[in-house]
Amino acid sequence: MPERTRSIAELRSAYREGGLTPADHAERVLDGLAGRDDGPVWISAVPAELLRERAGSLTRHGDPALPLYGIPFAVKDNIDVAGMVTTAGCPDFGYLAAEDAPVVRRLLDAGALLVGKTNLDQFATGLTGARSPYGSCQSVFGGGLISGGSSSGSAVAVAAGQVSFALGTDTAGSGRVPAALNGIVGLKPTRGLLSTAGVVPACRSLDCVSVFAPDVAGALDVLHAARAVTPADPWGRPFPAERVVPRPPGTLRLGVPRTEDLEFFGDTGQETRFAAGVERLRTFVGSPRSVPLGAFFEAGDLLYRGPWVAERLVALDGFLRSHPESVLAVTRAVLETGRRYDAIAAFRGQHRLRELRAQVDQLWQDIDVLVVPTVGSTFTLDEIAEDPIGRNAMLGRYTQFANLLDLAAVTVPNGFTSSGRPASLTLVGPAFSDTTLARLAATLTEGGAPPGAVEAVSPPSQRSAELLVAVVGRHLTGESRNGELLGHGAVLAGTARTAPLYRLYRMDTPDGEGLPGLVRIGPDSSTGHPIEVELWRLPTAAVGGLLAGVPAPLSLGWVRLHDGRDVLGFLCEAYAAGPPAEDISASGGWRAYRRSAARR
Repeated sequence: MPERTRSIAELRSAYREGGLTPADHAERVLDGLAGRDDGPVWISAVPAELLRERAGSLTRHGDPALPLYGIPFAVKDNIDVAGMVTTAGCPDFGYLAAEDAPVVRRLLDAGALLVGKTNLDQFATGLTGARSPYGSCQSVFGGGLISGGSSSGSAVAVAAGQVSFALGTDTAGSGRVPAALNGIVGLKPTRGLLSTAGVVPACRSLDCVSVFAPDVAGALDVLHAARAVTPADPWGRPFPAERVVPRPPGTLRLGVPRTEDLEFFGDTGQETRFAAGVERLRTFVGSPRSVPLGAFFEAGDLLYRGPWVAERLVALDGFLRSHPESVLAVTRAVLETGRRYDAIAAFRGQHRLRELRAQVDQLWQDIDVLVVPTVGSTFTLDEIAEDPIGRNAMLGRYTQFANLLDLAAVTVPNGFTSSGRPASLTLVGPAFSDTTLARLAATLTEGGAPPGAVEAVSPPSQRSAELLVAVVGRHLTGESRNGELLGHGAVLAGTARTAPLYRLYRMDTPDGEGLPGLVRIGPDSSTGHPIEVELWRLPTAAVGGLLAGVPAPLSLGWVRLHDGRDVLGFLCEAYAAGPPAEDISASGGWRAYRRSAARR
């Protein structure tokens, strides 16, 4: 039986310690694709020989420190990949993409291995996974259960273990509903964090590229590797540096919907699971506050019962008029409703949405995170066929307001109902709360947090503000000065690499061990190197004490990481980098240098 592909963390460990190579794993991925029968998950695949060639090149010449080195992934087929046809779920619409979408290019540059392009509800219009001429995906849990859409194939490919992560898109919930129906994590970033250039638009002003992964840590890794503002994308937004570092769960105020605003459409199993999920959240964040959802629901209604449905015609009107027979009847019916709205209605809708955003913004003065069911109920393919539009709307009740209101969201599994259906909940927060939501989601689902976001060891009532500190030399785990970090209450948060803007030098010391010094060489230099660092979470109050023990020529300053974050870190003054200091940048880090020196 083909081996299920591994999570990002598992693969990293296997590559680092287990003797596995990307070339080896590519064969396992190909075996898995050949040996599974999960229905119409894939629309097109990278040719086997090309996948082998790319994996072999990574094995021979790639940098194992790349953040997604050798990690197999899939892309929803409304996102461009150079040399592959983009169909958006409509064969007659298909075109050969001349270049990669920026978000795909960043993942490839980070070392990821593209496996293929996945099925979707046609033109990303639908939440069921049952609106594709390529066939309807079922949930991995079987029983005729829908996979959810529109990113149906991407979610199933991850849940079935064919790839370690996948890209979807999310306008009304397409990055969250399929995650819920397949028992995986769905991360819907703040609008603009992941570029939508090279993505066939649904509603261009609302579209997000989303991430599916088996766990929160993996989804967050992909977010950091893929995010960037690109000249080709006028909708892009940078991640404010002060928001990248997540807040500890114990500092968060949780909002829970009022009972009268919760609707489970008669599904008592989902109702019971949601209540259980809220109770578990209470153990991490304290007593919740009751929140009215009226403004959220009214905003969500504007998406399909307001002028935003007309925005879907901006990119598709010409094709819809010239090829009406190429579009599924249910998709065409939804798109055609956009013709009901004129400019007056569009402005009226914008004004009302602005009023609703103001109401929701007021709620964020009292809470930091809102928890909602991802879906109120689940459906089979037969049940969707009975009422494709009405039941689609039920699936979007708790998702379709998010992008209109400029919110971030993370969807996580929440067990199973007594009838065996998957349950899920979604954590929602204001724009740029992505890492804070991910940290809470990881704490909830994994008993911990993703790298860069570990839980503080003190109880919630005693937690203070924290900073991430990048450690490059003797303060690394197991090194001679690591005890200074531990003595100041620091907690290891993970590993990372700097941006390629630095050089690392070994300076002589009386004990002969040497002292590493990290020097930034300029913002546009082509002579820098990515240097491996550890990230430690340090209480803000302890920074002064740590700094007092840092010997010259070292100091604490801001260090740029490979994913664009700026964190506090150990730097060396440039004057100390001259002779007799040894330039050890090419080693990639202090530990790697020490290992190579020991072998000499």
